[in-house]
Amino acid sequence: MKTKAILLSVLLLISGLSMAQRSGLKGGANFANLYVDDVSDENMKLGLNLGLWHQSANGAVQTELTYSNKGAEIIYDGALGSGKYRYNLNYLEVPVLFVGHIGDFNLHLGPYIGFLVGVNIKDVDSNGNVNGVAQLDRDDFNTLDYGLSGGAAFDFDASQIGLRYNYGLREIGKSGSFAGEAANNAKNSVLQLYVAFDF
Repeated sequence: MKTKAILLSVLLLISGLSMAQRSGLKGGANFANLYVDDVSDENMKLGLNLGLWHQSANGAVQTELTYSNKGAEIIYDGALGSGKYRYNLNYLEVPVLFVGHIGDFNLHLGPYIGFLVGVNIKDVDSNGNVNGVAQLDRDDFNTLDYGLSGGAAFDFDASQIGLRYNYGLREIGKSGSFAGEAANNAKNSVLQLYVAFDF
C-alpha cells in the first residue's frame, strides 16, 4: 500500500510536468529540528533537499516530489555519560503549494505529505565516538508525515531561489514505541534554503 501511494504520487507529478508552465529540478540545504510544543534551534541539524517541481499552466499551483533529510541532534548528560543522539530521518515528500506572484517575487503556502524511506540513529559520545543505537529502527517511527509548508522565492529567467519552512503536524515516533518516548513525542520542523532550475 505504501509503495502504491509513492508510485501514484510520482505518476501524478510526471503527468503534470507535461502540462506545466514551468518545471525543473531543485535542491538545497535543510536546517532541521524536532519540536514538542515550541520550535527551538538548539538541536538543529544540517541536511539536504533535492527533487522535481512544476507549476500549473497559470502558475497558481506548484507541486513537488522532494527527497528531504530531517531530524535533530539531541544532547544528553547523565550518570552514564554525555553525548548526543543524531536522528537522521529521510523522507520522500509531496508538497502542494498555492502560489501568489508579485512581479518576480512569489509567496507560496500549502500542505505537504511525506513518506519515511530511511532512518539512521547514532549515539555520539562526548569524545566523538559513534555508538550504535540498536533500540531504534524504522519500525518504531510513523511512516507517514504531514504538515504545512510556506515560504517565498525570487524568480529569474530560468531559475529560482527560495526559503521555505515546513511545520510537521504528526509525531515522528509511533505511540508507545521507544522512538516515541526517546524523542519525547516530537514532530518535524525544517527550514529549507533552495535553488530551482527550469528544464
